[in-house]
Amino acid sequence: PGPCAVEAKMAASISERSPALEPGAAPYGNFPNYSRFHPPEGRVSLLPGGLLRSLFPAAARPLLGLDVGCNSGELSVALYRHLLGLQESEGSLDQPAAGKDLNLLCCDIDPVLIERAQQCSPFPASISFASLDIMDSSAREPFLSSYLGRFGRSTFDIVFCMSVTMWIHLNHGDSGLVEFLSFLSSLCQYLLIEPQPWKCYRAAARRLRKLGRNDFDHFRSLAINGDMAERITQILTKDCAMELVCCFGSTSWDRSLLLFKSNGPNHEGRMSSEREQ
Repeated sequence: PGPCAVEAKMAASISERSPALEPGAAPYGNFPNYSRFHPPEGRVSLLPGGLLRSLFPAAARPLLGLDVGCNSGELSVALYRHLLGLQESEGSLDQPAAGKDLNLLCCDIDPVLIERAQQCSPFPASISFASLDIMDSSAREPFLSSYLGRFGRSTFDIVFCMSVTMWIHLNHGDSGLVEFLSFLSSLCQYLLIEPQPWKCYRAAARRLRKLGRNDFDHFRSLAINGDMAERITQILTKDCAMELVCCFGSTSWDRSLLLFKSNGPNHEGRMSSEREQ
């Protein structure tokens, strides 16, 4: 079965145990056991070792990362290990050393998933998990500014957005997707994004209808559709002053991993001035 069918099956198996957790009851993609169905290795294996060193050869450490829509954190931790070259066995003992290279802030709309992530994190000193609706500007601005301010920074070095765009798009429409991408691009020097293909939109809408629930508010009116990796690339490059640096290939469930770099003068200027201090 395709990945979207797997997501449906996963959610259905969960719903047998708890009617409150039927597949349509995860309207923001906040599936409780997501990583069992899309294991983190499927993504991180596509990323080259030493990626951070090649992207930030001279930047001051620690680098700051943001993972948007982190679910219960398994992928966040796997990305962290992979980017820093840490083995599976390396956990708490390496926190101080690891934290010198990268601090990662991970957020998700679902407080239950965040609580689980906090309880299971092997790197509590350098990976922070927080419940946040990234589309609520009144909540996100002070929260992210406060985190960045602790490091004397105003942007992140790298932002991760893994299989989140569809949920933003379905719940906030075309304008919401564009606003979301624009916001992310303003936050970072590099953006690693994994858009869901259009067939997953149809599958998500179908799951909702099977439950007899109302359709996603915006599904039938979305003018941004079709090849979503291509459409998102267009938005980021044409409207958000970013350039596509690399496509790291596709996961076995047909999702591209795309790396973008900001062309905005503020990022380059800020990075160089920090290096000089």
